[in-house]
Amino acid sequence: MLSKRIIPCLDVRDGRTTKGVRFQDNVDIGDPVEMAEYYYREGADELVFYDITASAEGRGIMLDVVRRVARRIFIPFAVGGGLGTLEDMRAVLLAGAEKVSVNSGAVKDPGVIRQGAVAFGRQCIVLGMDALRVGESAATPSGYEVVIHGGRIRTGLDALAWARRAEALGAGEICLNSIDADGTCTGYELTITRLVSTSVGIPVIASGGAGKPEHLADVLTQAAADAALVASMTHFGGYSIRQLKDVLHQRGIKVRLAW
Repeated sequence: MLSKRIIPCLDVRDGRTTKGVRFQDNVDIGDPVEMAEYYYREGADELVFYDITASAEGRGIMLDVVRRVARRIFIPFAVGGGLGTLEDMRAVLLAGAEKVSVNSGAVKDPGVIRQGAVAFGRQCIVLGMDALRVGESAATPSGYEVVIHGGRIRTGLDALAWARRAEALGAGEICLNSIDADGTCTGYELTITRLVSTSVGIPVIASGGAGKPEHLADVLTQAAADAALVASMTHFGGYSIRQLKDVLHQRGIKVRLAW
């Protein structure tokens, strides 16, 4: 059995790490490079960086931040936000990231997933998906709709259908974020996470809602997620990566212990 992963997520805007609730009311919480090094030393398995306004503002990714992070940490990290072309992906990978996360750009041009998988290997391509609970309908039989541009634009796409299509196109992993749970610290959205993780054959990272160690245990077991993204619960000093892993280990969940 593969170890479950804990992955801190750093949302970046204007070169600074920021955090909000349901993509709103964001506050500045620090320098992303310093935070990355802190999490690396704490025992994080991977990191994810999202430039949260790049797509909405139609600008390129934060390559300077990527380069500085790559010089300071020695664990895999993914970068997303504003990636819409093969050239965008190449630039991020050359700057030092191990993975690229495509979200809004992939919805607009799904072919970019296949292009990236062919050029760099599917292990490098992460589908970032923001899902909004809308209720079951003919258009959204799963009950969840894909939204893009940081939650600003609804697409009409069914979340489960899009996850399956992205896998078929060559995505090697899915980072599934619940808009409804994002930043609330009340627990992951287990329903959509379980639905996607049991319907695709690639790893699924659960995102949105983590507030205490029990939330991670629930999503990694009850919802069969392969990894759990954390942000608020560790950014603001509530828990350390070590504490989270200790709790999971005590519950019999396999995690990588570096101490």
